[in-house]
Amino acid sequence: MKKYFLLLLVSVFASSLLAQTPKEMAAAIEKEANENSQLPQLAHELMDVIGPRLVGTPQMKNAHDWAVNTFSKWGISAENESWGTWRGWERGITHIDMLSPRVVSLSGRQLAWSPGTSAKGIEANLITIPTLADSLAFNNWVSAVKGKFVLVSMPQPTGRPDYNWEEFATPESFEKMKSDRNAQQQAWRQKIRNTGYTSRTINRALEEAGAAGIIQSRWSSGFGANKIFSANTKKIPVVDLSLEDYGMLYRMVENGSNPLIKVVAQSKELGRVPTFNTIATIPGTEFPDEYIVLSAHFDSWDGGTGATDNGTGTITMMETARILKKLYPNPKRTIIVGLWGSEEQGLNGSRAFVEDRPEVVEGLQALFNQDNGTGRVVNLSGQGFLHSYAYLGKWMEAVPESITKHIETNFPGNPGRGGSDYASFVAKGAPAFSLSSLSWSYWNYTWHTNLDTYDKIVFDDVRNNVILTAILTYMASEDPEKTSREKAVLSINPRTGEKREWPSPRSPNREGGID
Repeated sequence: MKKYFLLLLVSVFASSLLAQTPKEMAAAIEKEANENSQLPQLAHELMDVIGPRLVGTPQMKNAHDWAVNTFSKWGISAENESWGTWRGWERGITHIDMLSPRVVSLSGRQLAWSPGTSAKGIEANLITIPTLADSLAFNNWVSAVKGKFVLVSMPQPTGRPDYNWEEFATPESFEKMKSDRNAQQQAWRQKIRNTGYTSRTINRALEEAGAAGIIQSRWSSGFGANKIFSANTKKIPVVDLSLEDYGMLYRMVENGSNPLIKVVAQSKELGRVPTFNTIATIPGTEFPDEYIVLSAHFDSWDGGTGATDNGTGTITMMETARILKKLYPNPKRTIIVGLWGSEEQGLNGSRAFVEDRPEVVEGLQALFNQDNGTGRVVNLSGQGFLHSYAYLGKWMEAVPESITKHIETNFPGNPGRGGSDYASFVAKGAPAFSLSSLSWSYWNYTWHTNLDTYDKIVFDDVRNNVILTAILTYMASEDPEKTSREKAVLSINPRTGEKREWPSPRSPNREGGID
């Protein structure tokens, strides 16, 4: 009798939730998001404990397993769906030290998928690339790199961001700095062109000539931030140094100080490993074959811990699912959370999903994607769908004014040709939308840099995005109408009358990561 009574209470509670008006549900979502937020804990577990999520690494697999376990604790069914394989690689300890003319530890790290060193490391002097007349002159010179580390990046004339100059320098000094920097950049580009290689291919030529390793520095134009991507060598290590240390070494070489450095980079090659998307599902009751997808890419580069690219998008969608499971456990349409693998290498996880799960693409009511940083959402585009203003506008009516007052809408908008994982669905003609957010210096300080860490997360803004996404999902699920997929005419060739086509979907790279 007691068990029956408890089941009755649960049933009554669920029924009361379903009977709520959109405004009442929105208020309940807002209350849960603000008073019982799981965002800080999710961020800590994902960014601090698991860390960066480079495709093909053990940390990426750990992250997928963590997400499945976390969804399961909330009563949400989830699994890791394999979509291909990748080059398995595991980062180890990186030490970079200058041994002469003085001793100092340098700030830098081995690049992703870079070949490692022995446990003893490599000690070698450094060399810069001289200005040469042409590729023949380069071929005659290149043997000079044998046994040395080669500095392949332009030394920056200033380590101060432009906004710092603009605030403190005289206008004349600021303009002179920009002019000098522009001239230096043009001269550097010409120097590389004269070798017969590009900035991407020259490393292989240096490797073949016997270089001990490659030293680069890809400054992001922000204090202390370096862009850290992947290596493109097969046998020798590639490391990225901070602007400050790189500039010091470059000046030493150019002035004849002949610095000696030691690099220890203990990474491991793991062979070919499977890759995944984590897919969580809350089944629909009335329209189970129609879907709302909560979309975020799960992978990251591994210079930092992938906090704003795209840990914040990930925890936004996970927290949204948690709240909806608690307050809206029986949605009319099926809600899917897609945490995609390998967005950074070309939207591979989401592209594979649209190929492997055509029923979701066909039945898609809406997809909401969040990627670009920690800021609150400030732009919502119709992505080129002619009638998107009607249904998105209707759904937005339930969102609190404290959130909508920050959001600009753009209808019908443009589908775009890149962006993030929503583009995989838009390319198939499915209504997928990017929740675009404020920058918070994303491009200069956190996007693909060593500074993309937990402390850059602005939790008030992420909670804002959770509330917005949860309400939009609820409204999309409750909408009695299926969303229109009619496309706006993007442009017409005035000479031929031909309509401009939407971007064509590309196939994912399912077997990547091996040079």
